[in-house]
Amino acid sequence: MHFRTVSDTETILLNDQFQHRELAISAEPGVRALLHVRAHKANNAFSKRSLDIIVSGALLAFLAPGLLLIGLLIRLESDGPAVFHQKRFGRNGKVFTLMKFRSMKVQESDGAFIQARSADPRVTTLGRWLRRTSIDELPQLFNVLMGDMSLVGPRPHALAMDQHYARIIPRYSDRLLVRPGLTGLAQISGLRGPTNTIEDISMRVNRDRAYVRRWSFMLDLKILARTPLALFGPNAL
Repeated sequence: MHFRTVSDTETILLNDQFQHRELAISAEPGVRALLHVRAHKANNAFSKRSLDIIVSGALLAFLAPGLLLIGLLIRLESDGPAVFHQKRFGRNGKVFTLMKFRSMKVQESDGAFIQARSADPRVTTLGRWLRRTSIDELPQLFNVLMGDMSLVGPRPHALAMDQHYARIIPRYSDRLLVRPGLTGLAQISGLRGPTNTIEDISMRVNRDRAYVRRWSFMLDLKILARTPLALFGPNAL
């Protein structure tokens, strides 16, 4: 069951087992309206989670030798662990530990998040290639298998970025209604890489919100099918 009260005309984004609907309801000024929605079709959540488990498990088994080799090369190139861990917001704002191959040199830090930029001197030679091809994200298959992430969904941002943008971009937190993903509608739309301006992040968030509204199992399959072209095609970043 989902309950929500509103005091004026408002568009509500409902999250009921991936059966998302936008409903505009009106209320007289000063009158509180109660919206009652029954969650249904749990098989939609089951089908998405099943796809996540099957595909992530199969890919981890198939890619295991390559992942081990990449980890070894990272350790040989620079001091530090092969896998980088960082806290991110997941579904409904739950914090989880995201994994990715380390692409930067280990440096002393005051804890402040600094987004990597083009030609960032912190990025290693191998790390530059890993980031360009998004291979640095492959350890997140473990996050998918564990249920913290999904194959498809809004990309998880650093906690500081989420907290900052939630204050200045309307409905930013709508993207947290679903599990974050390895790839998403924004990424196949050419919106990947650093976000240098508020316009950059706003466009990405708009695509993320469109995904949340329009989600279907077929949409996930289409996004997965188009991801290789987005990564390696002629218009890849």
